[in-house]
Amino acid sequence: MPLIDPVLVVVAYLLGSLSGSLLLGRLQGVDIRTLGSGNAGGTNALRTRGWRFALGTVLVDVGKGVLAVWLARRFGSGVAWLPYAAAAAAVLGHVWPLFHGFRGGKGAATLVGALLLLWPLALAVVIGTWLVVLVATGYVGLATVIAAASLVPTALFAEAGPERWSFALAMAAFILFTHRDNLRRLLAGTENRFERVRLFARRRAA
Repeated sequence: MPLIDPVLVVVAYLLGSLSGSLLLGRLQGVDIRTLGSGNAGGTNALRTRGWRFALGTVLVDVGKGVLAVWLARRFGSGVAWLPYAAAAAAVLGHVWPLFHGFRGGKGAATLVGALLLLWPLALAVVIGTWLVVLVATGYVGLATVIAAASLVPTALFAEAGPERWSFALAMAAFILFTHRDNLRRLLAGTENRFERVRLFARRRAA
């Protein structure tokens, strides 16, 4: 295996470690992990700092997933597994960022960025699933877990190769793991809900 391949995986992890909310927070003198849910992701950014801060957070976190995959494709040896390994490394870096005390977000936005280049069809399924569940329930965490899980049937129906199958299973399981607290709160009835996006509930009420 050429040396460049593991180097690119490490680079992908380091890119993932550049947390959008924490970098932007430093510019504003705030650590978002001390606010709201304590998570460094886009949802907590929206709830605690507003849509502009959240948009900047998401752009950084999606962008680093895109860049990690692009670098692996552009400079790697061409082995099929490398872009998927780079994508996974970027997601891991987002969740456990080296530059921020290994306390980051939950990986969904970075996964979306990686899928944009790796697997556009799956990204369309993921986003569509996320929107439907979010509008139906108002729960961002639940929508994200189910959207990530949709990678598995997508891989099945698309007759994906071993690299995509492994990536789909690993990412679905990992997003479930990073959202375990959301699911616990959901079962306990204490999970935060975005009522404004529950269009189906509004129609029933009307």
